[in-house]
Amino acid sequence: VQAQQPTKVPRIGYVIATFLSTNSARIEAFQQGLRELGYVEGKNIVIEWRYAEGKLDRLADLAAELVRLKVDIIVSPGPAVTRPLKEATSTIPIIMAQDNDPVGNGFVASLARPGGNITGLSTLRPEISGKQLELLKEIVPKLSRVAVFGTSTRPGNAQELKEVELAAGAFGVKLQYLDVLDPKDIETAFRAASKGRAEAVLWLVAGPVTGAHRTQVVELAVKSRLPVIYPGRRFVEAGGLMTYSVNLNDLDRRAATYVDKILKGRTPADLPVEQPMKFEFIINLKAAKAIGLTIPPNVLVRADKVIR
Repeated sequence: VQAQQPTKVPRIGYVIATFLSTNSARIEAFQQGLRELGYVEGKNIVIEWRYAEGKLDRLADLAAELVRLKVDIIVSPGPAVTRPLKEATSTIPIIMAQDNDPVGNGFVASLARPGGNITGLSTLRPEISGKQLELLKEIVPKLSRVAVFGTSTRPGNAQELKEVELAAGAFGVKLQYLDVLDPKDIETAFRAASKGRAEAVLWLVAGPVTGAHRTQVVELAVKSRLPVIYPGRRFVEAGGLMTYSVNLNDLDRRAATYVDKILKGRTPADLPVEQPMKFEFIINLKAAKAIGLTIPPNVLVRADKVIR
């Protein structure tokens, strides 16, 4: 009787720019997606977790390490990680759990036909930023000046700003752009917004720059008495006013479907980049009270979740 060959257990690399603690919900969503498809970590799939702990200069080394390990697939939680992964390998499939502008960032040739070793999910963030400005206008009806906090070095920032400028023109709102390149720029930006007589803040900063500084951000917003709309629920859960954004946990759960398809023989070049299907509008009434703001009932009723 011929001995049965042991089945090869696939190895997945997953690189995180910050810490496990700041990404636990997204990681759990990815693991849940795998379980739904029959993959159990440590049993029929192995995940090589790597954390840069906020030190972005470590990402290239972590990417190179996974390439040397010859993992079957690498998952990236965002563009800050996808860039060094792309530079490290053109053969190992890379799955973007989310990206604000995959074509503009040079990761894929097109959403329908990525063409290389990278595919995954897009967040539509440039389109959403216009909607965020609209919501600020609804909660501050006489809104005329908005400070936009962004990161000029972040992929997709310019496209998001362009969408905000279009919306600002339609609403008759003047914008004050403030660059946040480093955590130390956060307090400086809030001071500049107050000095510029901003009546609200649109937060376009994302990724490692502020990921571990959410508490500081929401405290400065209260101190400045400025309504701020954020790009994700974690800011609002930390005490921020509101968010209208893509449900990132759902994107992470769906990233597991790409792992499954590639392990079953599909190639990233032929797997279209998918768009978000779930969005969330969350309001924190405690934060509103702290800055003396009353949220109109017609806005409250549209929220998916209200923190009281």
